[in-house]
Amino acid sequence: MDILVNLANGFMGMFEKGGSIFVNWVSGFVPTIIALLVAMNAIIKFVGQDRVERFMKKCTSNVFSRYILLPVLGTFFFMNPMTLSLGKFLPEKRKPAYYAAASFSCHTMNGLFPHVNPGELFVFLGIAKGIQDLGLAKAPFALRYFLIGILINFLRGVITEMTTAYVEKQQGIKLAETFSGENKRVSSNA
Repeated sequence: MDILVNLANGFMGMFEKGGSIFVNWVSGFVPTIIALLVAMNAIIKFVGQDRVERFMKKCTSNVFSRYILLPVLGTFFFMNPMTLSLGKFLPEKRKPAYYAAASFSCHTMNGLFPHVNPGELFVFLGIAKGIQDLGLAKAPFALRYFLIGILINFLRGVITEMTTAYVEKQQGIKLAETFSGENKRVSSNA
């Protein structure tokens, strides 16, 4: 009988823990994300959609600013996952590659800027603990982690951009290259 009681208590304990985590999210994480979304949309309304799109078009006009500068600044100021919302200012053709670069930047910036993705800080801290146990300084490691991360983010963006072009050709579609453009099916005769 004790076994059944312990199983029942453990089973209910699992749901109680899940409920506790849910309440923490609803009272902490979710309002923060909603506030950031409201602030971002308010800024867009105040400045004007056209001005924001023109500015973002300049910011994303070259491959370096698109996959290095924008993800780093977006991740630093908006953190994870709000940095991904900056992709809404990119044409459809560029969104997959921006996502690849920006989503990874949430991890690689943790060493110098732990506020960007505190939920996954344990990855960096685990490696840093090993560095510390070896008697090495953590600061050079954090800087290298950040710089290599920027390089990898850039490569992820470029490779995903090439992959997207390949899939476009393979599937016979053409993703929009402008903000107001539409995706089009390309005829197989073309």
